[in-house]
Amino acid sequence: MNIKTGGCTEDCSYCSQSSRYKTATKASRLIDIEPVLEAARKAKENGSTRFCMGAAWRDLAGRKSGFERILEMVRQVRGMGMEVCTTLGMLTPDQARQLKEAGLTAYNHNLDTSREFYPSVITTRSYEDRLDTIGAVRDAGISVCSGGILGLGENDKDRVGLIWEVSNLPEHPESFPVNALVPIPGTPLENNDRVPYHTLLRTISTARIVLPQTIIRLAAGRNTLAESEQAMCFMAGANAVFTGEQMLTTPCSPWDEDKAMMERLGLEGMQSFEQPNVARKEGARLEATSEQTLGDAVP
Repeated sequence: MNIKTGGCTEDCSYCSQSSRYKTATKASRLIDIEPVLEAARKAKENGSTRFCMGAAWRDLAGRKSGFERILEMVRQVRGMGMEVCTTLGMLTPDQARQLKEAGLTAYNHNLDTSREFYPSVITTRSYEDRLDTIGAVRDAGISVCSGGILGLGENDKDRVGLIWEVSNLPEHPESFPVNALVPIPGTPLENNDRVPYHTLLRTISTARIVLPQTIIRLAAGRNTLAESEQAMCFMAGANAVFTGEQMLTTPCSPWDEDKAMMERLGLEGMQSFEQPNVARKEGARLEATSEQTLGDAVP
């Protein structure tokens, strides 16, 4: 869910939320808590186990009240028994710690592409900046969600470079989202060709071999794939999807279609906190919640 749209000062050349480009995406303020909780309830009712919230910011500097609101969103969504993920730009170690204390399960901070090709896509934030945020998240005990975008103009070597980078982190990310660029009018990459399907498939299969315990998530661009193509992605190693009414700024496959597809393919969803690495990092909190539930059940 996009909780704060547009107006970002970064120059990510694929993103319609940058204030540097003239796109159909309009800037908005951080939304109130209740609409977020309503969306989270709806997501849970439709079988989602993780609720993701994104804000179009470079970082949280000077956003004390907004950050406090987001911490409350995290607390309340976590209170529903769901995993909670956010993407808020760059974080300091202290901000990561506060998110962990509020109950955040995972933090999304994509590397996007290889270290070598990255400057061709973004100039306002360095590769090291991204790695520093990932380090702060990991050190706070939050699961790392970090992947990339295909179709930026990169080549096979860059796609291998991206996977190499995440595989050489101190620990593999819990989640590796695979996005296929959705060219958006007004952005520098508006005329890019869509990434070939077999490139997507080969990236997924390579990531599965190199990152054997990582959740590989089909993300942006999935709605352009036929059901048979999505099935091949699952066979190649993808084992999660982003679902719902919309990604941050691009279309998403709706819940009803996804549930019907999963049933036809014989796929069953994991429960919240079932992934071993997530369960390990959430151990103490999960045990406390379980003890509280048992205590409440005792007459």
